[in-house]
Amino acid sequence: MGIGNITLILVAAVILIALLVFFRYVPLGLWVTAMASGVPVKISTLVGMRFRRIPPQKIVNAYIQGRKADLEVNTDMLETHYLAKGNVERVINALISAKQAGISLSFETARAIDLAGRDVLQAVQMSVLPKVIETPPVAAIAQDGIELRVKARVTVRTNIEHLVGGAGEETIIARVGEGIVTTIGSSNSHKAVLENPDLISQTVLNKGLDAGTAYEILSIDIADIDVGRNIGAQLQMDQAEADRRIAQAKAEERRAMAVAKEQEMKASVQEMRAKVVEAEAEVPLAMAEALREGKLGVMDYYQMQNTIADTEMRTGIAKAAAPEGVAADTKKKPEK
Repeated sequence: MGIGNITLILVAAVILIALLVFFRYVPLGLWVTAMASGVPVKISTLVGMRFRRIPPQKIVNAYIQGRKADLEVNTDMLETHYLAKGNVERVINALISAKQAGISLSFETARAIDLAGRDVLQAVQMSVLPKVIETPPVAAIAQDGIELRVKARVTVRTNIEHLVGGAGEETIIARVGEGIVTTIGSSNSHKAVLENPDLISQTVLNKGLDAGTAYEILSIDIADIDVGRNIGAQLQMDQAEADRRIAQAKAEERRAMAVAKEQEMKASVQEMRAKVVEAEAEVPLAMAEALREGKLGVMDYYQMQNTIADTEMRTGIAKAAAPEGVAADTKKKPEK
């Protein structure tokens, strides 16, 4: 192989590498597409996107789509939104949908909504086609003590102006549930609510529950009302049971106090008996001491012994002469 052929091969290799590098950073196909769409984009802009690590195809396609829909957007705006971690395609589609539906929506507002983490395209679609939110069963008690369980369907549409910073669906559901509980709780009878369910809808709508939220409530329809337990009667039964237990506890307390008093009296009687026995045990000692000191004569002692013996004899004769059962009958109270 000659030197000339080697030189040609090297030149061809250099040209090929140069072309690969050129087409890597200069998307000519995308530039041609933009020119053919009537939306020219500079080559330098596409190259700059490559160096800024922005996919040119995503930006250019969104730019072409927006300009075809007569939107006031440019590549710098789209690049800025992409670098802010936004969804460029969704924002452009939302702007197109809003313009076709006659909804006033600027690129700045759509970009802010998208960067806030909300689906701006879905928000625009909900402005055109309202969404129905079904609440879970809400239990409330009327003034007559009857429980009612209510399901409601809330029709809402997006409030574009309050979408950034506004509360979501959970707040709407919570506020509607609060309105249902308030309405039923202020009703004198559960029958009034069953006869006129529209009373709940009117009361809830008049409260302005959509204030500060990202939605506008269009209507509230009562889907279902079920009668639950008689909470009033149950509460009365629980109160009666609680009163019975309190009375029983007080009775047990009084009984315990009576038993303690009886035990105390028994202890006092036993103490008195012990003192009597102790005193009786001291009598012989005292008599012996009196005999030694001459304070009690022998005749006095024998006379006292005779008196005691005579008393015991009379007591024994009286017990023997009494009819059987008299002693027991004397303890009974006379019948009326």
